[in-house]
Amino acid sequence: MTDIEIARKYEMQPIEKIAKKLKIRKHDLIFYGRYKAKIDIKPKTQTRQSKLVLVTAINPTKAGIGKTTVSIGLADAFALKKKKVCLALREPSLGPVFGIKGGATGGGYSQVVPMEDINLHFNGDFHAITSANNLLCANIDNHIFQGNELDIDIDTVMFNRCIDINDRALRDLEIIDKKYQRKEKFNITAASEIMAIMCLAKDLDDLKDRLGNIMIALNKKGEPVYARDLKVENAMAILLKDALKPNLVQTLAGTPAIIHLGPFANIAHGCNSIVATKTAMSLADYTITEAGFGSDLGAEKFLDVKCRLAGLKPNCVVVVATIRALKLHGGVAEEDLTKENLEALKNGLPNLVKHIKNMIEVYKVPTVVTLNKYATDTPNEIELVKKEVSQYANLVENNVWAEGGKGALELADEVLAKCNEPNDSFEFAYELTDSPKEKIEKVVKKIYGGKGVVFSEKAQQKLEIIDNLKLGDYPVIIAKTQFSLSDDKSKLGAPTDFEVNVRDIEIKTGAKFLVAICGDMMLMPGLSKRPASVGMTIDSDGNIDGLY
Repeated sequence: MTDIEIARKYEMQPIEKIAKKLKIRKHDLIFYGRYKAKIDIKPKTQTRQSKLVLVTAINPTKAGIGKTTVSIGLADAFALKKKKVCLALREPSLGPVFGIKGGATGGGYSQVVPMEDINLHFNGDFHAITSANNLLCANIDNHIFQGNELDIDIDTVMFNRCIDINDRALRDLEIIDKKYQRKEKFNITAASEIMAIMCLAKDLDDLKDRLGNIMIALNKKGEPVYARDLKVENAMAILLKDALKPNLVQTLAGTPAIIHLGPFANIAHGCNSIVATKTAMSLADYTITEAGFGSDLGAEKFLDVKCRLAGLKPNCVVVVATIRALKLHGGVAEEDLTKENLEALKNGLPNLVKHIKNMIEVYKVPTVVTLNKYATDTPNEIELVKKEVSQYANLVENNVWAEGGKGALELADEVLAKCNEPNDSFEFAYELTDSPKEKIEKVVKKIYGGKGVVFSEKAQQKLEIIDNLKLGDYPVIIAKTQFSLSDDKSKLGAPTDFEVNVRDIEIKTGAKFLVAICGDMMLMPGLSKRPASVGMTIDSDGNIDGLY
C-alpha cells in the first residue's frame, strides 16, 4: 500500500474530538473544515509543563531516515500506553513537496492527516508569511521610488522577496525602474526572516516588535534602517495574526498533533514555533517534537537557539538511524543497499556515533538511539549496529512504518525511562558572550568535528558591521549542506581535518540571530531534472495521486 492508500483507509475523527483529548474547549478552536483547526489560547492561560522529547537523526541520505515518521509512531506508542501526549511538528513547504524531498507528514501507518491538506497550503500560514514578507519589500522599493527620505543606500538593501516554490531562476535578479536599479533575489519562504520571526515570537506584541526591528538596509551614512522606519510592521502583523495561531490535526491513530510553521534546518533554524511547542507542553504530559535533518543542523539549532530563547530543555533526545543510510555513508552504491555489507556498515557507523556523542558529550542530554527498521536489514547488520552503539547509549529497533504505534512500544518504554532521569547537566555548544567568530568555530569543532573556519572577505566585512552595530551577542545559524557534517556534501560518514568556508553572514535583527552561509549553500533551492510535481495527478472527483 502507498502512504495515500493507507491514509484513506482510516476514518478521521472530527477535530473537536481530538481537541477534547487535550481538554481544549470548542470555543478555543477556529475551524478549517471538519478535520483541521487553529488553537486560539492565550499564552497566559498555559501553565502546565510537560516532558519534552526531541527527535533528531544522522545526516540524511537518498536512502531515507524517517525522523518525522518515527516522531509520529512514538507519539502513537505513548498514546497506546495511556500517556497524555501531543506531537509538535513543522509544516511542510511547497518547495520540497513539488521538488524532490516530498512532504512532511510521515509515512506508512505513522502519518498525520489530512495528509494532502497539511502538505498543500495548510491553513494559509505560508501564504500569509510570503505576503507579509513581500509587503515589506514593496514598501522598501516604493520608499526609494517616492524620494527616499530615509536616504537608503540601495546597494545595501538586505531584505529580500520570497516565494514558497523551488525556483533557481529567482536567485539573482535586478530591479530596473525609471528612477533606479538595484540587485534583488528571492529566498524560499521557509528560509525567510519572517518565518524565523513567526517561529520565535512569543505573542502578537512580540511579533510586532520583531517585525519593526528588521534591518532592511543601511543609509548613506552607514547607519541601519529598520522596517519600523517605514511604519509597515502593523500592516505585516495584520497579515500574520491568524498564522501565529498553531494548527491542530491528528495522527492516523487519533493522537493530537500540533503542526505549525517550518523553516528548513539546512538554511534556517529548522524548528516549529515556540508558540506551538509551549502550547503542546501546556496541554499534555509529554510533548514529542522534531528538528530538521541531522543533529548537526536541526538539533544544534533547537538546543542552542530555540531552547535558549524559550527557556526549554529536552528531557530526552532520540537519534534516528537506518542501516541503509549508514551503508550509504560507508560508500555503498544506492542500487546495492539491499545486500548485506558489514564492511560498508562499519565504515558508515562513525556518522551515527558522532551524532550520539554530540547529544551526550556536548549538550549532555539523556539520549536514546533507534534503528528505523527496513525489511532488508539482516540480523548480522543489526547486531553490528547494536554492538557499536552499546558503549554510548541504548539502541532500540522500531517498526513504525509498518505497525504504527505498536512498532514503537519498546522505544516508548526507553524514552519514558529517560524522561524520568535528571537532566540538570544540559549545556549549550557556545555562550552568547562569545564573539560571532567564536560561536561559529565552536559549532564547527564541537558539533561537526572540523578543525576550523575560513571566513571570506565578504564575511569578514559583515563581522565588522556586526561589531559596529553591537550585535555580537546574537546566536548563530549555520546554513550548510544537510548531507555531510562538513560543508561539502560529498564528504560522507564522519570526516575530520576539514575546514568550513563561510562565504557570507546575514544579519537578522528581527529574528535576532546571525546566519553564516557556508560552502555552496543556496537560500533558494532548485528543482531536479524530474521534479515530484510531474508525477502528480488529480481526477474529476478531486482525488490526488503522486503526492507524498
